[in-house]
Amino acid sequence: MRPDDWHLTEDVEDFLARAGDFLRSRPALHTMPLTLTEKLRALGPAASGTRGPVFGRLERDGEVHATFHRFPSRGLSVTSLTPEQADTLAARLVALGRPLPYVSADHGTATAFAEAWRRHTGATSTLRVRLHLYRLGTLTPPEPFPEGRGRLVGEQDHEHLMRWCREFAADVGEAVTIDAASWEGTRFAEKRYTYWETPDGTPVSMAGVNPLVAGQVRVDPVYTPAHLRGRGYAAAVTVEVSRAALAAGAEEVVLFTNSANPTSNALYQRLGYERITDFVVYDFTAAEPEASGLA
Repeated sequence: MRPDDWHLTEDVEDFLARAGDFLRSRPALHTMPLTLTEKLRALGPAASGTRGPVFGRLERDGEVHATFHRFPSRGLSVTSLTPEQADTLAARLVALGRPLPYVSADHGTATAFAEAWRRHTGATSTLRVRLHLYRLGTLTPPEPFPEGRGRLVGEQDHEHLMRWCREFAADVGEAVTIDAASWEGTRFAEKRYTYWETPDGTPVSMAGVNPLVAGQVRVDPVYTPAHLRGRGYAAAVTVEVSRAALAAGAEEVVLFTNSANPTSNALYQRLGYERITDFVVYDFTAAEPEASGLA
């Protein structure tokens, strides 16, 4: 394959017309581009809080083999690539003459692309985070199950919801502003949220889910304030939203966890989530220019 086999567009409808079938062929593994494109279709580029992304598809002889997207001044998110395909993508992006701060993809793809980017640019890569991608098998509620109930979050909860989203973002190291003015432009805005409440009606945990697209739903985020952890609330709210997703017609329910968090990984496995692959993010540092040797 050649770098010119990568076709670029800023039109999400054009991109989906040509690459939608490919993305829907593996909905769990393609949860990120499926969710993003659905959000942009529904709400427009302004929903991203910045200019819309550039989309790319690797196509030859009428067959799409891979896709990517990236926002201005942000990194690259790409579906699975062979080392040869990663090299052609690196060459295509180098020709555009734009800096690339990071790549996010499944482990093999991200590693192959980081090596290709080094060959083409001299940039070094540093592993930022490793994520496990889980898919729900047989939902298994915990025993004992904490007292309380699930409740959909309403407009009256918006200030409280934003506060918990800010706390979640701080916990996972996301640098994002979350307030009334910025809310619609954050990745948290398009989700449907559920609280787990104690019998007296006090919210103690929350879970969000992305809209159903291509038969899959992604649970994100799940958050319990630090002083309320260890009481089964996160498990309860995760079971609640997982059941609701299945009842709404989801064929696959997926979620990401940080591989460095053994507590959350053990929790989701107990609930019936099965690990299907790992994703990683590599940050790039531009190569230092060589000294000229002139005094």
